Amino acid sequence: MFDFDLIANLISIGYLGIFIIIFVESGLLTGFFLPGDSLLFTVGLLASQGYFNLGLLMLICFVAAALGDSAGYALGHKLGPKIFTKEDSLFWNKNHIHRTQVFYAKYGAKVLVLARFLPVVRSLAPILAGVGKMKYSIFLFYNLLGAFIWSVGITSLGYYLGQIIPDVDRYLLPLILLIVLVSIVPPIWHIWKRHKQGNNQLS
Repeated sequence: MFDFDLIANLISIGYLGIFIIIFVESGLLTGFFLPGDSLLFTVGLLASQGYFNLGLLMLICFVAAALGDSAGYALGHKLGPKIFTKEDSLFWNKNHIHRTQVFYAKYGAKVLVLARFLPVVRSLAPILAGVGKMKYSIFLFYNLLGAFIWSVGITSLGYYLGQIIPDVDRYLLPLILLIVLVSIVPPIWHIWKRHKQGNNQLS
């Protein structure tokens, strides 16, 4: 029943709803809690069952991801340091900013590609690129590259698995939970490493 309701809900929001979710999740501060990775995988899987057109779906997801990051860049560029004075809340935490800054320091502009696969960091990376006044031509290149790899790649993965797994509807929930688990492992691993390093420094 859950799988059927999930399918029905995704069909009801249609391409426009998918576009809005990916757009908001990609580059706006309110997008932390939206299911980017799992949504792409799920709609790709449903496309394999004829619920969506794969080509149109990938185009919509790519455009939404690219425009979402561009909106995040513009937001960061406009608000600048004001973002750093924002009080901590349920969906906002200065530790997330620090984590993203660490990624930028280590990987440079490539963070815009790598961050696509990291919840929270994905939403903050373009905003901090704007805050840091990253040259827009550089931002745009990595933004488009990351948007393509992330949106087309994960959607295609869902479609491919839907093609090769018989009666894939029966396994929809476990597959989605697996994608969610995979997406949260890197942040958890990073936090654990920082905690371990901190304990080693104290000992």
